[in-house]
Amino acid sequence: MPTLTVNGAAHPLADGASLLDLVAATIDRPLTADGTPEDGGRLGVAVALDSVVVPRSRWHDTRLAEGQSVEIITAMQGG
Repeated sequence: MPTLTVNGAAHPLADGASLLDLVAATIDRPLTADGTPEDGGRLGVAVALDSVVVPRSRWHDTRLAEGQSVEIITAMQGG
């Protein structure tokens, strides 16, 4: 099965998977096509594909390919 790297670890790549699919699976939260949470809450996530930040509005249309590297950053409160 093809793989890509997610936050530094190998991750299986499903055929035809989009960046939106990957983010939703990684954060275990359903997202709408525009990248917002289905529950209406805040997301607090930024995503880079091969070191380039991808705007949330493009997650749905961004298809993933074998060997790519994805960083998913989640905002945390506190300090």
